[in-house]
Amino acid sequence: MTQLGNSALRWCSARGTRQVEVGMASRKFTWSLHLQNSRRCMSQSTRPKTAIFFPGQGVQRVGMLTPWIEAFPSTANPVIEEIDHLVGYKLSDVIQTGPSKILTRTTNAQPAIMATSILILRILEKEFGFHVQDHFDVTLGHSLGEFAALVAGGYMSFEDSLYLVQKRAAAMSDATQRAISTHGGEYGMVAVITEPAYLQALIDAIRDFVGHSSAGSKSESREDVPPIDQVLIANINSKNQIVLSGSIDRIKTLIAHVRQFLGHDPRAVRLHSDSPFHSPIVKPAVGVMQNLLAGGSIVPGRKGEDIVTFPGRIPCISNVTAQPFHTKEELKDLLARSCVETVRWWDSIKYLDQEVKVRRWVGIGPGQVGRNLVGKEVGMRGKDLVKGGGVWAITDPSEIEEALRGLEETKDIMDEEEDET
Repeated sequence: MTQLGNSALRWCSARGTRQVEVGMASRKFTWSLHLQNSRRCMSQSTRPKTAIFFPGQGVQRVGMLTPWIEAFPSTANPVIEEIDHLVGYKLSDVIQTGPSKILTRTTNAQPAIMATSILILRILEKEFGFHVQDHFDVTLGHSLGEFAALVAGGYMSFEDSLYLVQKRAAAMSDATQRAISTHGGEYGMVAVITEPAYLQALIDAIRDFVGHSSAGSKSESREDVPPIDQVLIANINSKNQIVLSGSIDRIKTLIAHVRQFLGHDPRAVRLHSDSPFHSPIVKPAVGVMQNLLAGGSIVPGRKGEDIVTFPGRIPCISNVTAQPFHTKEELKDLLARSCVETVRWWDSIKYLDQEVKVRRWVGIGPGQVGRNLVGKEVGMRGKDLVKGGGVWAITDPSEIEEALRGLEETKDIMDEEEDET
């Protein structure tokens, strides 16, 4: 039994119906939600294990706050004011009016995505009484999304997490600009899509090409290689997708090499990113994060206290190890190193699915990328009655009903293998 398996919670619940009137642009609609008002209980059977996950960079879009402001103004507007105050400028204006080129800048995109994810979570808590610790067993986030996951899991305050994200983004952007000014070239990220049968061979071929083995830490390697020659695996996202990060010219050469010698023609897609995340080019961000994590909280009333609370309310999965954080010191170390380490998203999903037996997944935040990466692989397989297959996303107010109703309707559905244990 895994760490999370041993910590499964038992619940007793009472059902209630809540009518929520939501204004959306020129129309209003009302839905009825059957919500669980859950509390910890020692007598009822365990519900299916459930994960909450958050997206990373690339999902930002101009106007992504609009539906939330229109639907829940009394909750959304104060949170947006708080966000602008914390970052020190009108980030909400950048999110709402763009242009996209400005929003996509690392220094805007990272805090915008993280803040929007927490805004949605705050709305679920205040408007629906939906609290993470009552409904989820584990949290995780893709790359940048790990900061929202740490907030949701109770390891860090929203204020401190957003502060770290803003400083992290600035350090990554500065490192990229330094590489450009010193060595020239163009830097970014490219998704590579292959057949599942070729994934490991593709990873091995790339590591052989760049001279970086699967062992060891990227944060401690490639010091002697100029940025113009650097390219490494940033993400392993699914059974058929990885992301390369570094010099765009070098990535093109690598892909041509793979096509010539691997006997396979993977599809390459340039991502909307102005920095090569999870590559040694942005290594200066690791030092920045280490210093900040060693410092104290910026929250009034907590200044000087440790920025990390450990343990949190529920386990949180590390992008670097694809396992739960075990200690406060490990969390700080891995969170700093995650700037340059490979995001082991696919390993994280497999761990939760196969070892922890997570069967329900809820994505919170802008964009559908995270849900798509999860939904193709896991969920409540073979349960035809489960709309959404046990994987839901809340990226817009119109998706709240399906997700919350889905959680309510599946709370008693267990896999046969779990029923036997």
